[in-house]
Amino acid sequence: MGYITLPRRLFLWCMALIYMVAFVSLYLQIPGLYGNDGLLPARWQLRYSGKALWEQLLSSPTLLWLAPRLGLDTQTAMELLCLLGAALSLAATVLESLRDSLVFLFLWIMYLSMYQVGQVFLYFQWDSLLLETGFLCVLIAPVTSLRGWRAGREHDPVTFWLVRWLLFRLMFASGIVKLTSRCPTWWGLTALTYHYETQCIPTPLAWFAHQLPVWWHKLSVVATFAIEIAAPFLFLSPLRRLRLGAFYMQVVLQVLIILSGNYNFFNLLTLTMCLSLLDDEHIYFWLRKKYTPNPNQGTHTLAHTLLEIAVWALIGFGTVTWFDLQINWDKWTVSSRTVFTFHQFNQFLKTVTFPSVWLGVLSLTWELVSSMFRCACVEGFFKRFLGTVQWTVFGAAAVSMFAISLVPFTFIEYDSNASVWPGVRQGYDAVSRYQLVNSYGLFRRMTGVGGRPEVVIEGSMDKVTWTEIEFMYKPGNLSAPPSVITPHQPRLDWQMWFAALGTHTHSPWFTSLMYRLLQGKTDVIELIQSDVSQYPFHQQPPTYLRAHRYKYWSYPQRWWKRVYIEEFYPTVYLGDTFLESMLSQHGLKVCDAPILHFWPITISDIFLAKKNYTDISNLSGLLSILVQLNSLNTLTTRLFCWHLLMSPLPAKI
Repeated sequence: MGYITLPRRLFLWCMALIYMVAFVSLYLQIPGLYGNDGLLPARWQLRYSGKALWEQLLSSPTLLWLAPRLGLDTQTAMELLCLLGAALSLAATVLESLRDSLVFLFLWIMYLSMYQVGQVFLYFQWDSLLLETGFLCVLIAPVTSLRGWRAGREHDPVTFWLVRWLLFRLMFASGIVKLTSRCPTWWGLTALTYHYETQCIPTPLAWFAHQLPVWWHKLSVVATFAIEIAAPFLFLSPLRRLRLGAFYMQVVLQVLIILSGNYNFFNLLTLTMCLSLLDDEHIYFWLRKKYTPNPNQGTHTLAHTLLEIAVWALIGFGTVTWFDLQINWDKWTVSSRTVFTFHQFNQFLKTVTFPSVWLGVLSLTWELVSSMFRCACVEGFFKRFLGTVQWTVFGAAAVSMFAISLVPFTFIEYDSNASVWPGVRQGYDAVSRYQLVNSYGLFRRMTGVGGRPEVVIEGSMDKVTWTEIEFMYKPGNLSAPPSVITPHQPRLDWQMWFAALGTHTHSPWFTSLMYRLLQGKTDVIELIQSDVSQYPFHQQPPTYLRAHRYKYWSYPQRWWKRVYIEEFYPTVYLGDTFLESMLSQHGLKVCDAPILHFWPITISDIFLAKKNYTDISNLSGLLSILVQLNSLNTLTTRLFCWHLLMSPLPAKI
């Protein structure tokens, strides 16, 4: 493989840009999602447990543990981290000198800090993917503060290879789980006849794609399987043109997904990872500039060409055979069907999973040996020695990352996962909380086969006249076209889509949403309508709320049509016994007094301390409890506790 300087630089630039988008998108939603009056206040994840700070950081690695020591509440600390992350990533986008290993380390730590308290609203696969790819940036980016480490980077192909391996795991697993789930729409090749209208937040182009003929949708499913299951093996090929072919196959798939669905930064991140399949020569081809080939780079021979033709022919023949593709020349259509059984596919999976691991081993070994050879060819003893040290350090890091990634990768096949070496499994368990490696598998099952389920919330002042509460992005209004919001992710709208797939008890946060809307909390309302004046109850909160489930379909005359299905959430009001019981059942009813927000000691502790040390002048007796007061999160909380300390003792304790 040729030099990868330009693809690596472009990759780091794209990662800085994606980090900025992710931080800004999350920052806009923190008050409504995680604020003190939000749906799932993040402070609940940081309750004092009596452990030392270091133990807290080990059990839940987030910088938010430091907030009380800085005099900040959790919401303010989260907003500050997002702003710092957005500013730092913006600076790295503009200035190449800031695309540094330490900068990417700070960005990764800040996003991990948010992830640890993000609960259900941050537990998406693309958040895990951003963390894993972001950590790889720490290994790929230069250390600009150390001049010697900037001079020679013969190890670059080794660390950059890890992105290729991650891309392989992501795409291969995403293709495999569609079939291992036994979803009848994937096996029947009809998944895309439902996907465009039932995905979370479709784009206007999804409406047009939904109108395409069924035979085209089925052929598109076949192409998806070829791109996600067969093509990823070409990522690990030593033949350059096979990798380039796989690159363009992935680009076509990701661009089509971006055009037809709002998946925030996920597809942009996948496209960024695809840059690991390129080299300088191809970037120069894009720029229409002359490229001087690497003298050590091998030439392309006739044998290579024949091998490439054989590989593409094998993929094409397998696709035609396994899906029985036949062209109807009279109607200009292509028929397709799945001709293999689940048992046959399961045997195929058992056959290829572990060999794919060894294919990864061979590919990584090739990169390690090639880089070591480049280190040996460097002129000058000091440069050669420094290059060898770098190769050793980053080669060991690459081997370690590859090894622990085998555990989540083999989740797709039970026997292969059971065969993973115990030492590797122990290493994975040791670092799992840091999201260094993860398992993936997108669109496992196709939902909404009988119509797209949607939850519609209604409010009323008198329990007679009801008004629907319309969200900015998710389908609701029948005549409103779908939105285009990429790369922003409205996380409440996404969770509303998941909530509609089950009962409200499967989405405990929904009870909190109803409760906050009844309270008229502006931060939560802004998640639904950023322009609060568009919210139907912006002047006064509704007295009553309820939610119904509908089925939506794309409609040729207007954008949507719908049919009422059932009650999703009963009519509730503030003080309603059902609402109170649900809040208590899900642990959502917490006293809003600041004394309980981040409370390391109880009120009884204060009174007992006063009882034991009634002489206020004897401060040594109160010293321990006063020290604990300094760890509380806000000045208001501390003053309240001081008031308790100085107030008279109650009659009974």
